[in-house]
Amino acid sequence: MTVQVDNVNRTAQVDAVNKRILGMQTVVVTGVSSGIGKSIALLMVKSGWRVFGSVRKDVDAQALQAELGEAFVPLVFDVADDAAVIAASVAVRARLAGRTLDGLVNNAGIALSDPLLVQTVANFRKQIEVNLVGMFAVTRAFAPLLGADPALTGPKGRIVNMSSVGGRIGPPFLGAYAAAKHGVEGFSDSLRRELQLVGIDVVIIGPGSVATPIWDKSEAVPSAHLAGTIWERPFRAFTDYMIKDGRKVLAPERIGEVVRTALTTAKPRARYAPVPGKLLNWILPTTLPRRVVDRLIGRQLGLMKGPETANGRQQ
Repeated sequence: MTVQVDNVNRTAQVDAVNKRILGMQTVVVTGVSSGIGKSIALLMVKSGWRVFGSVRKDVDAQALQAELGEAFVPLVFDVADDAAVIAASVAVRARLAGRTLDGLVNNAGIALSDPLLVQTVANFRKQIEVNLVGMFAVTRAFAPLLGADPALTGPKGRIVNMSSVGGRIGPPFLGAYAAAKHGVEGFSDSLRRELQLVGIDVVIIGPGSVATPIWDKSEAVPSAHLAGTIWERPFRAFTDYMIKDGRKVLAPERIGEVVRTALTTAKPRARYAPVPGKLLNWILPTTLPRRVVDRLIGRQLGLMKGPETANGRQQ
């Protein structure tokens, strides 16, 4: 009899949990293993949302599940794997049980720095594939769950696309990343205008430097291939600046708060730009003539071509 009672109690507890979870607002967030993505997932769970978060490794899925609890559902897929993305959307649809998804946050991304004339085609292509094509693939797979599928019940969801300052300002040595993020800006604007027809909104978040583990990784960026080239010193100056600047700026939790606002406010802006030192890092670079910005950056990093002698060599 005791065993039967215990089984009944456990069943009742599971039913209560399932009922509560089904009543939660839901969001899919890509790239939640660390940094901004993890902060978004944590904040949305604390805000009472059910979070479906993508990671690429089972070990990360297990760790996040243990840390964030029952309101977090790990999805193991790479945004560059079309079949895996579609499979994840099918799994989320089953969990939603006929209701719409409230939000999709396209956060997953990578940055591989190098001078453009030295960077391999493979590394350039990888950044476009992950940061832009992957965002398109995820959006296309999950858009029906946000309300593009009229068979689902519930309010229309929102799409939040993570861009960057690099989506408006192209820094040296991050050309592939900037190209992808410029693409994210155009993709998002076009998508928002198209989705007016179905009532799904699209919001861009374009943060400046954020204090994440990416800056620790930057110290290990290989640069031996630049030894003896014209790019060696400017690249090192750039890397040193990014590491120093990146560790003392926005906390990832701040970006999480902006994402929460984009998902929950009644009338979100089309674009949010949480940028530290906004005058120097955003307002001036986007309002000054581009040639002026070229010279300022060139002097700062040693990218200005020096005076030449008669035989063409720099003095």
